[in-house]
Amino acid sequence: MLKKYSVLIGTITSLSLLLIATLVYPGGSVFDKNSTGFAWTKNFISNLFATKALNGADNPSRPWADMGMIVLSISIGTFFIHFSKKIPAKGAANVVKYLGAANVLFIFLIVTPLHGLMVIIASTLFLISLFYITIFILKTRLFLFKLFCIICLLTFYCTLFLYGTRNWNILPVMQKVTFISSILLVLALEYFTKKEDFEHIKVREQKASHF
Repeated sequence: MLKKYSVLIGTITSLSLLLIATLVYPGGSVFDKNSTGFAWTKNFISNLFATKALNGADNPSRPWADMGMIVLSISIGTFFIHFSKKIPAKGAANVVKYLGAANVLFIFLIVTPLHGLMVIIASTLFLISLFYITIFILKTRLFLFKLFCIICLLTFYCTLFLYGTRNWNILPVMQKVTFISSILLVLALEYFTKKEDFEHIKVREQKASHF
């Protein structure tokens, strides 16, 4: 039972820790150094990982946020390993499995001073793994998941574009939208898809290979 719901338990735990971190964050944002508390439309999640808050005060949110990100990275990695077992193509399954597992390290390192670089690497690995998953989802009859995967990918790309162009105005909001949509997609794929949804793909590919 614990193994079956490990991704859900880990995700709820990590989100709870991150929520606590936002509640104890002293204040300050890139828009207003003297603001109080954590503003969801103004602050970035990365603000929670700093030794000092942007208003100059000691940051008590850091240990909560660090632990939350550690648990989240393990949960996401576990999901990719689990989902790889549903994919009938061995090569694609290995890409999802090993890139997803490697992503555990880079998501965790987001809390370090290497934040900027780790965001790029972790996002790239996540997007590659999700792209492979989306390809197989598109071959199934899971219409809502097809739509969900495409929307999540587009949202992620849009947020990365805003990050790369330093468009700070709406980036804090888009960061939260991407974060939440990615987590919801992970949970939906983990618990509402099964290996049988993809078995016909293997059968179809085997038939094609005989011609």
